[in-house]
Amino acid sequence: HPEQIVFPYVRMSFAGLMVNPAPRKMLMIGLGGGSIPTALMELYPDLEMDLVEVDEAVVKVAQEFFDFYPNEKANVVIVDGRVFVRRALKKNRKYDLIILDAYNGDYIPEHLMTREFLNDVKALLTPDGVVVANTFTSSRLYDYESVTYTEVFGQFMNLKMPGSGNRVIIAGKNELPSQELLRAQADYLKPRLDLYGVDLPLLVSYISRTADWDTSA
Repeated sequence: HPEQIVFPYVRMSFAGLMVNPAPRKMLMIGLGGGSIPTALMELYPDLEMDLVEVDEAVVKVAQEFFDFYPNEKANVVIVDGRVFVRRALKKNRKYDLIILDAYNGDYIPEHLMTREFLNDVKALLTPDGVVVANTFTSSRLYDYESVTYTEVFGQFMNLKMPGSGNRVIIAGKNELPSQELLRAQADYLKPRLDLYGVDLPLLVSYISRTADWDTSA
């Protein structure tokens, strides 16, 4: 069943579609096995993607072992994510969906966690664009990264599921949809995502907008 999304945090990453259910341009930093763009290529055949990965070996592994076959609309770029973002700003590029999923051996590379970087990412968003960031619930940086995201984006949605050590941050350029609208979008998208094992209505119940971190960090 190659279409099935196995890891909970990857399924959680699709929650951004409840904010913008019809993205036209996407940026993803950190390719991994390529399961997210592979699913999105099938769900949105016209979606234009910039897929940024610092390590060419990761791309080769995704292609050889995880059936990652980028189409003509999927642009794979081997470069550091922060470098790509700065260059994209100079070219006035805009994205409806930005997924941050870059990791090294320990955690998210520190230069991809700063206020300056996140301000650049925010500037790449369309007015209805959404940022989806995969982070950890148990990181000693939890308070600090939460405060940093709040300073850049204002209130964001915090998605955490029982049994998963990940939390997914969902932030936008403008005010985020209400819980009622999220549920409506989740119900609308559910039939299309069932094939991948992604249950958006279930995810809505695990979304919080209340700070559970030290706001003075």
